[in-house]
Amino acid sequence: MPVIFTAHSVPARTIEEGDPYQAQAQETAVLVARVVGLGEFKFAFQSQGMSGGAWIGPTVEDTILGLKSKGHRGVFVQPVGFLCDHVEILYDIDIGFKQFAEKEGMRLWRAESLNDSPLLAQALAEIVRGRLEP
Repeated sequence: MPVIFTAHSVPARTIEEGDPYQAQAQETAVLVARVVGLGEFKFAFQSQGMSGGAWIGPTVEDTILGLKSKGHRGVFVQPVGFLCDHVEILYDIDIGFKQFAEKEGMRLWRAESLNDSPLLAQALAEIVRGRLEP
């Protein structure tokens, strides 16, 4: 089953002005895929705003349609740009993208977010401790 890693989109002008966000988000997906042994995946940006002007893509919807055109009937969406549940997860993915996929004759799944995971809390605490001055 194909995997789509996602991160929140930003206005294209942000990237054009030199912000490394797009490259960093895509690099995060590459690193996660490598750790879990995933050879092939797609990357898409979600939650494009309505503020006018272009936002970076591709969109999740376009990526789902591309997978459908290759014969896939299901997709696993994994947001690598988000740690915890919030509107971009609970609505955009769990409702919006899921309904979009179903309308296209596909199924959509995603893993649970880390939220209050003790492992996440421990990892964050170790990062903070490692940066505190002695």
